[in-house]
Amino acid sequence: MINKNELTPAANFAALAGFNLADALSEEMVGMDVTFDRIKIPAAGGTVFEVPGDAPGETDAVKEFSGVILYHHPLYSYYRERFAGGNAAPDCGSYDGITGAGNPGGICANCQLNQFGSGENGGKACKNKRRIYILREGELIPLLLTLPTGSMKEFSVYIKRLLAKGRKSSAVVTRFSLKKVTNAGGIAYSQAQFAVERALSAEELPYIAAMVEQVKQFAVRVAHEGDAAPEIDPFTGEILELEPTSIQ
Repeated sequence: MINKNELTPAANFAALAGFNLADALSEEMVGMDVTFDRIKIPAAGGTVFEVPGDAPGETDAVKEFSGVILYHHPLYSYYRERFAGGNAAPDCGSYDGITGAGNPGGICANCQLNQFGSGENGGKACKNKRRIYILREGELIPLLLTLPTGSMKEFSVYIKRLLAKGRKSSAVVTRFSLKKVTNAGGIAYSQAQFAVERALSAEELPYIAAMVEQVKQFAVRVAHEGDAAPEIDPFTGEILELEPTSIQ
């Protein structure tokens, strides 16, 4: 574990000027598996994120980190059999939280599998998460953070707070941290916390806006994927995604 509470970047987002994510990946990674590296939330109430390190395969443990939320969207997935990781697609999945594709498919809000009590520990059989694409200052490729169910309410409150002030999540630098929370059954879990670190400058906003549009194009190509030995969220009983997500 590194002895610091946050990642303090030395540069701002001006480095994005003229950068095209699709072109860079197609030129530099031909024939290679293109992935977005992940930021991982611990289980059992841990308050330290695991973020990608500078060296391949290495990670750093940090209490807090900051970055711009380029894009975020629902990720619903239902597996008829217990998910064991790998590249297996869910029996039914949704990237917009509105319409499911597969079996049973249809309108998510009306689906019995999307109701509390249909899954383990009183949760939903269809797991509701949210994917967040985050760009840290001084970097050009976003990182991926998948929020488990126990952090969804906090994120919703944060987004509404921004909108109430006329801001989008892509117009500010957000500070991410973790809080240990205990549910009514005495089970501890890790809950993500969000706060505005600063607003983007007028010079930075166009760079970020261009990157937002590029990331939206990639988001629909990111597969449902997990690890062969997935962690279980002690709060909801849901399976946590652990491995880097491939762009299909």
